[in-house]
Amino acid sequence: MLSSHSNPPTVALLHCYDLIEDFLDSIGISFETYCTEFMGSWIFGYVDALQRSGIRPILMCISQLVAQPTRYQHQPTGAVICLIPAARIYGVYRLAQRQGRKAYGGSEALPFRKVDDSNYLRRNILTFLKDIAKSIGSYISTPLAVMAEELQKENCIAILCQEYEYARFDAMVLLGKWLRIPVFATFQGGDRPGSALELPLRHLTLRACAGLIVASQQEQKRLQQQYGLAAERIAPIFNPVDIQLWQSMDRSVARQQGRSRLNIPAETMVVVWHGRIEIERKGLDVLLAAWTRVWQKYHILVNDFKHHNQNDQSNAQDINLQLLLIGTGSDAEELAEQLQSISGVIWLNEFVRDRSLLQCYLAAADLYVFPSRQEGFPVAPIEAMACGLPVVAANATGVSDILEAGGVIVPCGDAAALADALLSLLANPPERQRLAGLAQQRAEGSFSPTQVGQQLCQVLIGSS
Repeated sequence: MLSSHSNPPTVALLHCYDLIEDFLDSIGISFETYCTEFMGSWIFGYVDALQRSGIRPILMCISQLVAQPTRYQHQPTGAVICLIPAARIYGVYRLAQRQGRKAYGGSEALPFRKVDDSNYLRRNILTFLKDIAKSIGSYISTPLAVMAEELQKENCIAILCQEYEYARFDAMVLLGKWLRIPVFATFQGGDRPGSALELPLRHLTLRACAGLIVASQQEQKRLQQQYGLAAERIAPIFNPVDIQLWQSMDRSVARQQGRSRLNIPAETMVVVWHGRIEIERKGLDVLLAAWTRVWQKYHILVNDFKHHNQNDQSNAQDINLQLLLIGTGSDAEELAEQLQSISGVIWLNEFVRDRSLLQCYLAAADLYVFPSRQEGFPVAPIEAMACGLPVVAANATGVSDILEAGGVIVPCGDAAALADALLSLLANPPERQRLAGLAQQRAEGSFSPTQVGQQLCQVLIGSS
């Protein structure tokens, strides 16, 4: 544990979950591992970028692991993590909701729609009430008085929330007004309120906050249309990715090491995906449906391509095919069941904390696939691009902003289009190589922590 200190300007970073445990449980790691090894997610990209620009970030995490504010150090970055105990009343709420309750933000509210069932109205009303209850729980999870004391103790000059379509943002905007500290929020995928209860207050807090950091042009338009926000209050800053970390590897060596670890032969064609196992949100059901089509049609298309390109020696022999899935999450059991009837899939059911090992696994592939239905500004495809992989991605929010070059974009939820795009690139090595080069150039030129840190500094410090 550490004592408080603040010499450079300090910015508080807050996650959007009711409790940090909700996030940790979803990826199967302990808080100790989070402190000693974890480097994934948007937040540590921001930590790195802010540190490079001379800002001291401190992570303020709500937790039931502590009874009083307690500080730890995130060893990979040196950043301070302050665990703040959840409000006492939240413990009562959590106990009442524990049975069958999912972490807030883990699933979307269901839209009101009629189904062929006489009980549809009752189910929709229950869903509505359940969402209201989630919002209430999220509002009461933040201990405002304790949070205010810790922010003042750390001399924070700004607050940056993970999302703005979450109750935590509303609470922090109100607290920021009280403390006269500007509050900002990023967009990481939350594109709707948690319930109707939040909507009236959200209109007020979005206008009262100091500004938003939103890279997605699609989301910028939604904010302007739905909430009437002026464009100048939205900063279009990308999520940072430590490209140097990915560039430092020898790709041929990493490819060999990755395939050796995975027992994949050198001649096998590999398509890879990595992330949290959330089937609906991440579009993994679409990916598996597309993969079934790919598995059936691949060899036919390869033979056809060779027939029309007989002088292309790179296609002189048939190539085996594998889909590599890397990650775990709340839907791991359901995914395991679905995979029982699907051929050609290797699944590493774990959260890979070692970034160099993750590099090896990605480098072992020939093509990256990203089938998500809902994202904010995803880091995963940028990591793949930095490894020199061409990308086939569904057109989730933020994807088109990332893939200006280096990939192919298909409609969300369209398994046939996803399969066709995969098949086209798998059967065409020259095009894969061309897109791989463009992907790497795009990653190197747009997402560096130094560049993003300077932009964040201008927004966050310029307002104080």
